[in-house]
Amino acid sequence: MQKITIATRESALALWQAEFVADRLRELAPGIEVELLGMTTKGDKWLSSPLSEVGGKGLFVKELEQAILDGRADIAVHSCKDLPAEMPPGFELVATGYRADVRDALVSTKYTDLASLPQGARVGTSSLRRGAQLLARRPDLRLASVRGNVGTRLGKLDAGDYDALVLAAAGLDRLGLAGRITEHLSVADSLPAAGQGALSVECSVNIPAELRAIVAGLNDDDVSRCVLTERSVSAALGADCSMPLAAHAVLNGDTIELQALVGALDGSQLVKVARSGAATNPAAIGAVAAEALLAAGAGPLLAAAKLEAERLQAASAAAKTTKSG
Repeated sequence: MQKITIATRESALALWQAEFVADRLRELAPGIEVELLGMTTKGDKWLSSPLSEVGGKGLFVKELEQAILDGRADIAVHSCKDLPAEMPPGFELVATGYRADVRDALVSTKYTDLASLPQGARVGTSSLRRGAQLLARRPDLRLASVRGNVGTRLGKLDAGDYDALVLAAAGLDRLGLAGRITEHLSVADSLPAAGQGALSVECSVNIPAELRAIVAGLNDDDVSRCVLTERSVSAALGADCSMPLAAHAVLNGDTIELQALVGALDGSQLVKVARSGAATNPAAIGAVAAEALLAAGAGPLLAAAKLEAERLQAASAAAKTTKSG
């Protein structure tokens, strides 16, 4: 009997996603044995600062990738939006699919929607992308970093630490928490992150061909093309989680239609472009959109965001040094 071991973070959402993929693999290859290897990553441990201060999305995947290199796991399952735009050497995304609701969601215990939040309301989000678009609509809001798994964040909201949170609708849906959603923010008002709502399976380029073929059966070509288009924007701009960047692609027949956005951290400016092209060349569409963003003035916004991230990282490192000393 063949066996596939899935490396996964141990949050409730990550485990749900890994179990979901495990069930799909069992359906694809009846009789195959699939087990989970739960792990705690640096991203799960360093919760006191936004990801842009402590190293970015890669903190969620390095330990999982090491488990693959060590032979303890064959594949890793991720929320695609949590992956860096460029995969590290020796790894590939062998399957992307199962895309759920791509929208952001407002969650509040007191208020019915974003418009009803009072002046100066405290909104929890650690996403610079979400923050820029929220402030573009409501510059009066006070944004505050919130990290931890979905349950932890909701607990902080329920304790009164925030007036509202903005989270991914897909994660709430998958955890059976759709009832907590106060308002779905439209794609027009809150353009999603690249890959939002989709699941991706990562493996080593050296995975045995037979196992790779089984896992590749999970791939959804339509979703994969759209996600590749979105991720190509980030890759072309050299962007990571320190950048307030959004990208969303949809397939319309043989054409992929892409929207991409870069925002000022304070929401004072949003640069947004739309491009389309043949679905047979998704990466090119993302690259063209990246060029259009730069031509429209996104360069200074990206540079300012990078400088601010570097400043915060330096301040965070200095604080840790002072504390340890």
